[in-house]
Amino acid sequence: MLGSDVLLCFIFYSTLLILKMYIIAIITGQVRLRKKAFANPEDAERHGGVQFCRTDPYVERCRRAHLNDMENILPFLFLGAIYSMTGPSYAVAQLHFLVFSLSRVLHSVAYLLALKAPTRSFAYVIAQVPCVSMAIQILMEVASFA
Repeated sequence: MLGSDVLLCFIFYSTLLILKMYIIAIITGQVRLRKKAFANPEDAERHGGVQFCRTDPYVERCRRAHLNDMENILPFLFLGAIYSMTGPSYAVAQLHFLVFSLSRVLHSVAYLLALKAPTRSFAYVIAQVPCVSMAIQILMEVASFA
C-alpha cells in the first residue's frame, strides 16, 4: 500500500530524522531544567521563581540546533517525497537519503557539543548536496509541464 521501495526508504530516513528532532527538543527541555533558564515567567515560577525567566548560552545553543533542523529537515521532507515519486534508482535515492540523514546527525552532534569549526559547516554543506540534487532532478522531471 505504501508504494515503491524508494518511497519506503524515504519514509524510513524521514522518520529517523523526525525522531532526531524530537530528541533535540527533549534535550533542550532538559537543559532548561538543569540550568534553570526558562523562556516563560509561568515556567520560571513553577521551578523556583521569576528570576529564572532568563536566557542561558547552552539552552540557546540547543534551541538553535533545533531551529536549524526545522530549516533543513522540513525542505528535505518535501523534496524527498516528490523525488520518490519521480522513479529514481533505488541505490541513488538511498544514497541521497543516507547522506542527508548522516550529515544532519553530525550537524546536531557538532552543534550540541560545540565541536571545532568547520565540522558543523561541513555537515551542513554535505547535507545540502542531496537536497540540491533532488531539487534539480524534480525540476528536470516536471519542466515540460511548466
